[in-house]
Parts: sequence; structure tokens; C-alpha cells
Amino acid sequence: MPLALHLGTDDLTRCRFAISPLCQTHEALRMLRRPARHGYHQAWLRRMRGTVAGLDLALLWLFVPPAGGYTPDFLGAPPQEPYPAIEDELARMRATDPVLAHAEMARSLGCTPGLAESPQGRAALDDPAATVRRLADLTELAWHALLAPDWPRHRAVLEADIEYRSRRAADAGLDALLTGLHPAVDWAGHTLTLREYRDLADAQPPDGRGVLLMPSVFVWPDVVSGFARPWQPTVIYPARGMGRLHTAPVPRPPEALARLLGQQRAAVLAGLTVPSSTTDLARRHGLAPSTVSAHLSVLREAGLLQSRRQGHYVLYGRTALGDTLVDADGHVRPAAG
Repeated sequence: MPLALHLGTDDLTRCRFAISPLCQTHEALRMLRRPARHGYHQAWLRRMRGTVAGLDLALLWLFVPPAGGYTPDFLGAPPQEPYPAIEDELARMRATDPVLAHAEMARSLGCTPGLAESPQGRAALDDPAATVRRLADLTELAWHALLAPDWPRHRAVLEADIEYRSRRAADAGLDALLTGLHPAVDWAGHTLTLREYRDLADAQPPDGRGVLLMPSVFVWPDVVSGFARPWQPTVIYPARGMGRLHTAPVPRPPEALARLLGQQRAAVLAGLTVPSSTTDLARRHGLAPSTVSAHLSVLREAGLLQSRRQGHYVLYGRTALGDTLVDADGHVRPAAG
């Protein structure tokens, strides 16, 4: 049976987006446990193999079943705000009610026959408060090792997804937003249905708090939901553009664009398939950061790029005009007038 979320009027008016570094960390850990299903990120998986081998994540792996199954919700809890900092999410995780943690951990261990009765399982359940603290420490370690170095680019992809879907909702309504989340998501008669997802007896129905929508770099090919109380009903879906983060080659600019802008500058413009920093672009194109910075300044002054600050980084992305030039397939449009 599919998972069906019946949305009332209050739920529809309170649907919202969020980006969660904590949730992304645990989606990355789940992908590391099931690498064969995630062809888009094989390059990242190869790059992380040595890093993961140097981390002692045994306690975390207890609660990430390799063949599927339930992972405790508190490990990647739906955030309460749109763009939480990882430090705030870890603090919230460390404050998890031990009774709730025990129940969720027992359910997760029960997915693997005999694991709850093993010495590791019994130790984890005997002192849930201490186990939560250890899991939070390991999650923080995993965050810094696996995601923090690439987070500006990851967050840029997630923000671009939210921007696209918000525009789609503004242009075509909530129906277009919900039906476009994932091929396995249907929306009809105030019911959001996740096909190819088994119904969960303890997955609470929406209750007026709304549904939280979270794009993810790592969740493909799945869509994830089923959070039980007290967590907000949440749908985690694959973000647009996530497949280009680690695997796509740098695109060659159209010849006419290279003649107009110069080969290097055109390559920088064409290579901005996702918002990127000067350092990212310099590494990708084999250029000095000062050279890339000069090209970015010219392209931005020409109205082909826009920039925004994100923490310590400035990320550059193409404007609609920049997209038009790159997508012109070699036929650069002349300026009006």
C-alpha cells in the first residue's frame, strides 16, 4: 500500500521548504551504506572511501540498516526553521527525550533480527541519553569529514531547487508544485500519495502543522517520508541538479560564445551549471583564482552572472540572460537596438 497524507486546509496553507545540514549528513551516511543504488555519486563515493575508513562510525551504523529499514527520526529530525545551522541542529539532537530516543532506537534495531539482543544493541538501549550524546558526536564528526568541505555547493543546489519550485508554485499553483516533486508522488483530492512506499501504521497524518518539503542531494532515487510523532510530516525528495555536483564534465561553451567572450571566459560562464565559488571554478577549469575572479567581474558587469554571499563564500550563478547565451547552441543572439 502507498503512503497517503491527507492534507487539510491548514496543512496546505502551512506547507514550507527547509534545508537541513543534519538531514543531509544522515542521507549521506545512508548512501554510504547502500552505494550500489546511487550511480550519480560514484565519484563522491570513491573520494570518500578513504575518509570513511578512517572514521569509527560503528555506533551510527547500528541504526542505518544496510538493506533498508527504519533509521531513528531524531538522527535527521525535520528542522523547525528554514535554514538551521548545523550547530543548532546538533544541540537539538543532543536534547532528544531519552524515552523517545529509546523507542526509536529499539524500532530501528528491530529491523535486523537479533541486533537488539546483541551486546552493542543492549548497550545502546540501556542508557539512551548517553547513546544520543555519542550519536550526536559521531554525526558532528561525519558532518565535518563528509559534507562541510562541499557544503557551499550542496546548499547552492538545494536553494536553487527551492527557488525553482517556488516559481513553479507561483506560476501554476500548488498542484504543479506537489505533482512535480518526484515521479512517485501523486496529488489528488487533498491527498499526497507516495507510491512505491509502504504505508506505515505509526506515520501520523498531517494535523494542521503543514507538510515540510526538503530537497536532498543524496536521497535519489527515492522519496522519503513516514516521520512519526512528534516530528512534523515531511517529504524529502531529490533536488534538481544534484547529479551534476560530482560527475558531470565541464561543458564546452558554444563556439560562437567563445568567439564573443574569449575561450576562458565563455568556459567559466558555461561551466556554471550550479552556483559555484571562485575557488571551485578555478579548480574545475585549471585557472588561477585571480584569473577566474577577473572573468567573473566582467561577466557580472555584463549582466550574465549574479552573486550572493553564503557564510564565508561568494557563490556565482548565471542570470536568465546568461542561460540564454549558453543555451543558444552556438547562435549568440545579437543585442537589441
